[in-house]
Amino acid sequence: MKMHLLPSGRLRMRRRVYHPDAAREEKIELPVISVVLKHPQGNVIFDSGCHPDVATDPEGRWGDLVRVIEPIFGPRDTLIAQLPRAGLTCDDVDLVICSHFHIDHCGCNTLFGKATVICHEAELAAAQGPDAKAMGYFPEDWDNGRPIQTINAQHDVFGDGRITLLPMPGHTPGMTVAHVALDRSGPFLLASDAIAVRGNLDERVAPAVTWDRDLSLKALDEIARFEAAGDTILFGHDDAQWQDLRKGEAFYD
Repeated sequence: MKMHLLPSGRLRMRRRVYHPDAAREEKIELPVISVVLKHPQGNVIFDSGCHPDVATDPEGRWGDLVRVIEPIFGPRDTLIAQLPRAGLTCDDVDLVICSHFHIDHCGCNTLFGKATVICHEAELAAAQGPDAKAMGYFPEDWDNGRPIQTINAQHDVFGDGRITLLPMPGHTPGMTVAHVALDRSGPFLLASDAIAVRGNLDERVAPAVTWDRDLSLKALDEIARFEAAGDTILFGHDDAQWQDLRKGEAFYD
């Protein structure tokens, strides 16, 4: 199995969202990351990033949210533009795994018309709830018009231990991470927003954008145990880590 890491947007936010002691006016840049997993039984996307329209008309796509989540990327830095670097087209994708349904993690779902979408059942319920828009759920992003497969417990995607989904609520009700077992590169934990930046893990600090703080802190402890056991943690938006990772045509296997 091969794992490709692709840029799928870039954002600017207040630093204190993730680092409570930061000055109010200080900003931080956050990469948006999509992961392509080329498994013998199918091609998988873990998180589809920002919709391409965000690059050209951010306010038209996201509305007032751009005041707090500022897109700072162009059309070339979207998953759809980057996918050929992993040797794929949209029609080659069999499964889209959504860690959660926030707009910077599922924006391209609708562009994978042949793919099955999988998420936690609590996440789907939240995205369909009366407060969905206020919680950052936009149906035009996460709903690709096909039936969505839901899970409610640990789930081995292909039954061979290569890609295992682990529910870790906290950031959102159905937040889910993925454990990926690679032959030569070793195990990775794709943390998404269960831990967006390294500092939150080291300092055991839940970001301001957290649905349930206690559950988020519990997820931090669980992920710390994976790291202690030798897993590489892929943080959801850590720019320092992102700069050092293999990207595009380069891959982990």
